[in-house]
Amino acid sequence: MSRARSETREVMVQRDVRVPMRDGITLSADVYRPRSEEKVPAIVVRTPYGKTSDEIDATARFFASRGYGVVYMDVRGRGDSDGEFVPYRNEGRDGYDSIEWAAAQPWCSGAVGTMGASYLARIQWLAALHHPPHLKAMISIVSPSDPFVEWPTGVPTPHHLCWLYMTSGRVMQNVDVIDWERIYWHLPLETMDELTGKSLPHWREEIRHPQLDDWWKEICYQDRFHELDLPVLHISGWYDDEQVGTPLNYMGMVRHAATERARRSQKLIMGPWPHRINRSTRLGEIDFGPESVIDLLGYQLRWFDYWLKGKENGIMDEPPVRIFVMGENRWREEEDWPLPDTRWTRYYLRSGGRANSRFGDGRLCTDPPAEGEAPFDRFRYDPADPVPYITEMTSAQIGGPDDYSAVERRDDVLVYTTPPLEEDLEVTGPVRMELFASTSARDTDFMAKLLDVWPNGFAQRLTDGMVRGRFRKGMDRPELLEPGRVYRFEIDLWNTSHVFKKGHRIRVEIASSAFPKYDRNLNTGAPLGRSTDMEVAEQTVYHSKQYPSAIILPVISR
Repeated sequence: MSRARSETREVMVQRDVRVPMRDGITLSADVYRPRSEEKVPAIVVRTPYGKTSDEIDATARFFASRGYGVVYMDVRGRGDSDGEFVPYRNEGRDGYDSIEWAAAQPWCSGAVGTMGASYLARIQWLAALHHPPHLKAMISIVSPSDPFVEWPTGVPTPHHLCWLYMTSGRVMQNVDVIDWERIYWHLPLETMDELTGKSLPHWREEIRHPQLDDWWKEICYQDRFHELDLPVLHISGWYDDEQVGTPLNYMGMVRHAATERARRSQKLIMGPWPHRINRSTRLGEIDFGPESVIDLLGYQLRWFDYWLKGKENGIMDEPPVRIFVMGENRWREEEDWPLPDTRWTRYYLRSGGRANSRFGDGRLCTDPPAEGEAPFDRFRYDPADPVPYITEMTSAQIGGPDDYSAVERRDDVLVYTTPPLEEDLEVTGPVRMELFASTSARDTDFMAKLLDVWPNGFAQRLTDGMVRGRFRKGMDRPELLEPGRVYRFEIDLWNTSHVFKKGHRIRVEIASSAFPKYDRNLNTGAPLGRSTDMEVAEQTVYHSKQYPSAIILPVISR
């Protein structure tokens, strides 16, 4: 992706421009635009993280010097904007009012686009559902999903408390002065906020809604793509801790957008990046090579030049999907997602009955279990001693291509591994697990993780997912488990694009905790988030002819 070439212009900036909302509240915006009388398209970016950083200033000047009016705005209740910050609840209406305000400015041509990452991406979708007439295109980067898509637990994740603390008040709070590791262990979850030194009412409000109800549905968007008629550029990374939303949004718009024009006007870019995308070739111990960092800003400029200025720059003639294939470390263009030539291949869990730890006898095979083999593996899940999830303690980035070989020494982790591969194997697309299991508990969790085991033993996490037993039928239909009964659990492991190299091995881990990525299931079946009582659960994972547990991998022919 080469940088879009365009003539740059002198930029003028107006600080703290007051933008009125329909209820009389005014929000604060900094407006960057070319110093000329020419009418230009507007780009609206609304943020809870403060609009005065060096990075924001550089991005705004980049677009303004190339013929755009860039409106960077503090959302309601944050920074210099009036009102109270209530995450997501006002962003649809405020987004509409901000877009239409920008379109009405004397310097604006009437065409408006929106862009932004993370919170800034999701609130674009919420604004778009209000149908501002001048909104012509969006750039949605690392967008969070609807409630419970990323964390199907019924309660907010421990790291979410860190985010709520960081965005409490009007200015960014320093999360580095808090001992988050100590806080995440606190029970009950409902009062965890007290340990930060301040009350966080939004945390407690979310705890009070431990399933998908009308309170949550008010801020959902992923079931409403059929209402939208917009071109969208979707961007994320394989190690984005909110990655699942971006491919879902792309597929949702391609298949369900309101018009054929919109369905054909979607683009997807997936790189080897964490939540803060496209900043380094290296993530953890993995270097993805010089091609992994691209001129993404230039590509976004081409997107807006086409949709807001009508420039025929060829961007819509290019294939709609651009992915970085890890392991091989190269970019590739595709016509759809998932890839049309995907071979959905089952890798079955098998063992002699002792798959506990990486020193056990767990195997991963394309042949289904046969009669006479050991039909199950067992382990004990103790919420007081959960399986660790390797991550930093703040909400900035949860997990990466980390080495789980040490974690796999635990007996409460079942490990299933292929023999060394005789040739390269590409896995690109959504990954899911069909797990047959029973438990002694009324409620418990099952986690699945896909890893690439290098010849030197490095066990690289690729992607993972979980299911909470009471929500096996859906986040809106909790139902406790019957102890001892065998259930079929479906686990969404999100997406990846990775080549397992010759001599490497494919591995799957099964456990009942991944702490602190997810809160610990206390195994009692009590109301979520309000209890301190816990029980040890006796877990059984089945892999028999009757109960053929398997991970389904999207294998691509080489």
